Amino acid sequence: MAQFVDWDLAAATAGALGKSGPRVSYAEATDVVGELRRLTEEAAGHVADYTGLRSQVAHPPVRVVDRRDWAAANIAGLREVISPLVSRLSGDKRPGPLTEAVGSRLTGVQAGTVLAYLSGRVLGQYEVFAGDPGQLLLVAPNIVEVERKLGADPRDFRLWVCLHEVTHRTQFTAVPWMRAYFLGEVQAFVDAAQAGEHLLERLRRGVATLSDAVRDPESRASVLDIVQTPAQRAVLDRLTALMTLLEGHAEFVMDGVGPQVIPSVESIRASFNRRREAGNPLEKAIRRLLGIEVKMRQYAEGRKFVHGVVDRVGMAGFNRIFSSPLTLPRLEELGDPDAWVARVHGPTGATPTAG
Repeated sequence: MAQFVDWDLAAATAGALGKSGPRVSYAEATDVVGELRRLTEEAAGHVADYTGLRSQVAHPPVRVVDRRDWAAANIAGLREVISPLVSRLSGDKRPGPLTEAVGSRLTGVQAGTVLAYLSGRVLGQYEVFAGDPGQLLLVAPNIVEVERKLGADPRDFRLWVCLHEVTHRTQFTAVPWMRAYFLGEVQAFVDAAQAGEHLLERLRRGVATLSDAVRDPESRASVLDIVQTPAQRAVLDRLTALMTLLEGHAEFVMDGVGPQVIPSVESIRASFNRRREAGNPLEKAIRRLLGIEVKMRQYAEGRKFVHGVVDRVGMAGFNRIFSSPLTLPRLEELGDPDAWVARVHGPTGATPTAG
């Protein structure tokens, strides 16, 4: 089978280029890990009570990881998804040995460079690729580093992060079809490539674009350069709508639960927003590269949409959004909650209710 990425080299590159974490003693590190595990369980109860959503499938316990482990987990997940796609696209035809070796190693270095960069920025993630239904990862060094930079109360900030990430876990475990739907859209994106196109080469350029942007924050390139067909754009619209919904829902939940259980939440939110708006390189790079910065402000737009729907039909009415892929919001509905309510609840549904 043709190898698209030298995954071992990607892991080695991510480990070599990743930043070292903040200075903590062994005892402090142990305490952080233990508290994050406890707060994850606490957050799960708060999220379930607030949203009315409860896991329908068993899921593994939270993994509290360092930056190297986060990169390794993402490499393992991407490998599970990308390798079969590459096999299918290439028809299991191997290129020349030199071409394969050089191409896969170059892409491995580029992918490792991106993951090394992200590993120093991500606070937590629900990783859906590596296994069903996915696993919650919390990156302890990054959480400690940010709470120190913000001057936040450690327990409060850690619970605040856990509320956001546990909401993502709930989205995928309380809605058992969500993971298959997401992976199906990734497959649909590949299927939408026109026959005869050199998609693997364009995917390599996409990875190279990400890598270049990490090294050059002024780069104006976009991964949308690999999106060329109308069918691919339609899939990207659906994925954009889905991710905007999931991020907005997590923001809405953490803001709804936070004042009840986190004494310093207002200060944390204000400081975190200033940090995000002041130029978080991760947010700027990812939004620009994916074309979302112009098209959609995921956190703000998603939170506004969720708030608008809950105002109109209550939390139980909002949760109908997870009934099936057909009830997910369309891209154009994210700016018009009334349109989603009318489509899913009917014209009489836009009446505020308890929920």
